[in-house]
Amino acid sequence: MYPAELVKPMREDLTKVGFEELHTAEAVETALAKEGTTLVVVNSVCGCAAANARPGARMSLQNAKKPDNIVTVFAGVDKNAVDAARAHMVPFPPSSPSMALFKNGELVHMLERHHIEGRPAELIAENLVDAYNEHC
Repeated sequence: MYPAELVKPMREDLTKVGFEELHTAEAVETALAKEGTTLVVVNSVCGCAAANARPGARMSLQNAKKPDNIVTVFAGVDKNAVDAARAHMVPFPPSSPSMALFKNGELVHMLERHHIEGRPAELIAENLVDAYNEHC
């Protein structure tokens, strides 16, 4: 597990734009049971999360259509929450960072680490915006 002081700025990178942090499996289940669309960002300390994933997620929210709910879980910190979120992302293997869009609890779009790593934040945002325009 990572120290709280290390991950605090990484958490705030998303919470300052409205993402709700989920710390328990129960919170994940409640979030995914909501009607409408929910974006789940599996946050991470890895460099591609800072350089690409978090900025891409933030940029994607500038779109006219966006998810009804935006939430995040932190890999290496909130194990039960991350495990619960990943259970809903099957058949995709666990990866962090990653992003999943759900509609009425059903997975409709997935960005795995290999879709994020090495790609600019703008491309990640564009990928998410396309999913929002289709599902939100």
